[in-house]
Amino acid sequence: MGTPLEPRERQVEEVVDRLRDEYPDPEISLHFSNRLELLVAVILSAQCTDERVNQETEHLFEKYQSPEDYANADQDDLAEDLNSITYYNSKAGYLKNACRKIVAEHGGEVPDTMAELTDLPGVGRKTANVVLQHGHDVTEGIVVDTHVQRLSRRLGLTDEQRPEAIEADLMPVVAREHWQNFTHWLISHGRDTCTARNPDCADCVLEDVCPSSKLDHDVDLADGSEW
Repeated sequence: MGTPLEPRERQVEEVVDRLRDEYPDPEISLHFSNRLELLVAVILSAQCTDERVNQETEHLFEKYQSPEDYANADQDDLAEDLNSITYYNSKAGYLKNACRKIVAEHGGEVPDTMAELTDLPGVGRKTANVVLQHGHDVTEGIVVDTHVQRLSRRLGLTDEQRPEAIEADLMPVVAREHWQNFTHWLISHGRDTCTARNPDCADCVLEDVCPSSKLDHDVDLADGSEW
């Protein structure tokens, strides 16, 4: 006889079961064809929609095809190439300096460890998790974007507020085999139903198990970012 599940574990299990049925084929929505493109796209996606990033990278990836291209680019010119992206000046600096480090310290290859990735300018744990999962097929944690941050709190899966604290709180109760898809299930549900401003509780597959379904929702984490 197994150990009885705790209430939060039961809640996670119910959420996973229902969202897995609702979204059977979850996938990342950023467009990329290699690890460098993935890294660039995820850095650009901070506080910016995936749709906008995909529009921008369609031409960006034609002009910049290697870490050396970014590392050697004039930063002002690179920023101009990103000017429809939020915080494009800062992100141009991140891309240039991250690629300098990739060239100088990693032989021009996107690193494959959490420590080496988070040592790159502009790369935090969330970005590193995405690159590891979708670029290296390595799952070390749960990606906590704004959708996961919002929904995990609304659903009573965590009381934490900071993304890294939420990730640490979720990892022990979400089965490791679901860590990658858990993010995509919550992103899909956050886009389709449990939006920041107007959650559609009446048409939600989790309504009867969601502690927030009868509450008035304030505008929260509505910056539009996907990752």
